[in-house]
Amino acid sequence: MIGDSHAALVGHACFEPGEVKATYGTGSSVMTPVATPFLSQRGLSTTIAWSRPGQTTYALEGNIYATGATVQWLARLMGWANGAETVTDLAHACPDNAGVYLVPAFVGLGAPWWNTRARGMIHGLTLGSGPEHLARAALESIAYQIYDIFAAVQEEAGIPLKMLHADGGASANPLLMQFQADMVQCPVVVSKSTDVSALGAAYLAGLGVGVWRSTDELAALHRGEQRYAPVMAEAPRSALLAGWRNAMARVLQP
Repeated sequence: MIGDSHAALVGHACFEPGEVKATYGTGSSVMTPVATPFLSQRGLSTTIAWSRPGQTTYALEGNIYATGATVQWLARLMGWANGAETVTDLAHACPDNAGVYLVPAFVGLGAPWWNTRARGMIHGLTLGSGPEHLARAALESIAYQIYDIFAAVQEEAGIPLKMLHADGGASANPLLMQFQADMVQCPVVVSKSTDVSALGAAYLAGLGVGVWRSTDELAALHRGEQRYAPVMAEAPRSALLAGWRNAMARVLQP
């Protein structure tokens, strides 16, 4: 038996510190294995990633309330029938967010902020803003929130994070995954499996009955994947993140 998000960590074969997985669903879970458990100072949770007889592996986890839910909300607000498809098409239609940021604190903010009083905000609107900028801001908000946890994990783990493994519905969006790679500045590897959690549970069951003898054998297995490498220059990346932090500061202010 293993929980959904934890099983996804195994399904990606993230067995070593330095590897991170993000599950893109209605909300999102970001998780990385750690050598020993400790109390987080950056709003993350220490959890048992998985256990086998005589061995327990721990992980740091951060949970986000609204990622895919943000796209669903925007589609409902604008009356778009094919929500995710329309948001993606519109986001592709503009080269950047034109200074528009959407902070989806619809029910507060999860990790690493844990602020139940925060509420959502659209910041940076001008007379030139259109539906395409809102669509772009909605998609980008997903990547920014993942980045916030990624940065917190990297600081607390004390080692460079070398790869982000992605799964879940929104991981099939090339625009989002490329933007995510640009924000975290490491490769994003997207699983082509439709259910990485089930794969992880199968891996653990196989270890339990001797199909595989070690996690090294699992790590060596071929998995269908799509890889995105960071390409954005540091200056525009820093400017985008500064804009996100500015919007977040407005949401978090008392």
